[in-house]
Amino acid sequence: MVTQFELLKNIYNTFDPFEPLRAGHPMYVNCSEVRGEENILVDVGRQITYADRITHQLYTGHRGAGKSTELLRLQADLKAQGYQVVYFAAEESDIDPEDAQYTDILLACTRNLLKDLRGDQTRIQNWLQSRKTELVDAMQSEVGFDSANVNAEVPFAKLTTTLKVSPTARGQIRKIVEPHTPSLIEALNDFIIEAMAKTPQGTTDKLVLIVDSLDRIPPILREKEPSNHEQIFIHRSEQLKMLGCHVIYTVPISLVYSDRGTDAMDIYDGDIQVLPMVMVRDQAGEICEVGLAAMRQLVHERVFQAAGVESGMALVGDIFDEQETLDQLCLMSGGHMRNLMLMAQEAIKQTDTLPMTKKQVRLAITKARNTYRNAVYDAQWPILARVFKTKEILNDEAHRELLFNRCILEYRYIDDEDEIICWRDIHPLLRGVKEFKAALARFEAEEAK
Repeated sequence: MVTQFELLKNIYNTFDPFEPLRAGHPMYVNCSEVRGEENILVDVGRQITYADRITHQLYTGHRGAGKSTELLRLQADLKAQGYQVVYFAAEESDIDPEDAQYTDILLACTRNLLKDLRGDQTRIQNWLQSRKTELVDAMQSEVGFDSANVNAEVPFAKLTTTLKVSPTARGQIRKIVEPHTPSLIEALNDFIIEAMAKTPQGTTDKLVLIVDSLDRIPPILREKEPSNHEQIFIHRSEQLKMLGCHVIYTVPISLVYSDRGTDAMDIYDGDIQVLPMVMVRDQAGEICEVGLAAMRQLVHERVFQAAGVESGMALVGDIFDEQETLDQLCLMSGGHMRNLMLMAQEAIKQTDTLPMTKKQVRLAITKARNTYRNAVYDAQWPILARVFKTKEILNDEAHRELLFNRCILEYRYIDDEDEIICWRDIHPLLRGVKEFKAALARFEAEEAK
């Protein structure tokens, strides 16, 4: 017999907000219908399977929207079609998102390709050996690098580890690597050709590299200089596209809606695919029953993964005291997966005995609201009021910053004429903040004049 503590603990862990679901996981809920018919297997996957050449694609969406889960679905689908797929998440591969440059991404790509493919690494080893003295000087004091032990794989592990943990060494390594990136890419591409020749796929056009979590790189704006997002994905696009295989890079959503968004579309292969929020309310603010049902189903699958279907427990009655309690949790997430997970975990933490009550869910919502409130500067409340009323954003840094930090969320749907309608709204957690209410009152008063 499972105790209340064990059950609550099990449910809590099924709502882990930072663990993407593997392909085919029973807790996965397909929300395409309330995401503007978004389908990564078609929108991104067929760009690869239909093309007669190597492709380079960008994929984006709000952080925590579920991109990693979708990319893992794509990985499995491509493998089923005979592709070799190398997937890695930036933060798990020694890239510091807070201070990332294209050299860091290139080195991480190299490390993961060397790790996942089997081939002759001689040229990569020679590239490392030719810079051994400089690299050892940069790395030795930081991570205990042994200058007597330089081979093809370990230096890249040490190199990328140092890039992540040591800001001082990071700058030195970049200066060493940057002038020689063309020769590194050339050596890497030779490795890819040789390694893929030994696989059942046989050719490089059957290799796909997926680089996840680059959307977490925060924007850094400098006066009279391009942003770090532009420097990485626009100015260094040629280097990012030189890898001799299909590549998918995740990018910050704010880049897509910058004045360089169309440039990115031209540089890479076609439209930048965006994973929007689940539409739990429509543009008029009315509840979208289909979207709300999808979020309820998501909660249901996770709860009964922990409790077991055979437990005979009901979602409303045994887990949540009332339907309204469950719906409030789903609606206040704004259709944002990670927010739903975090608030669910917070509500579970407040619970000693099931079912969870309105009070416990409200407390979780309040804590999340305070986090979002602290993310908004005083000058941004009028911007949020305007977005709330118009459901539109302007193409400026202020709106892009609010998109990046998820204070503004993007939604999509297919209208009666089969057109994709894209609209934005503020995060519902912010609607209850007094500063927003005051800004909204001022905006409405100005409109009434």
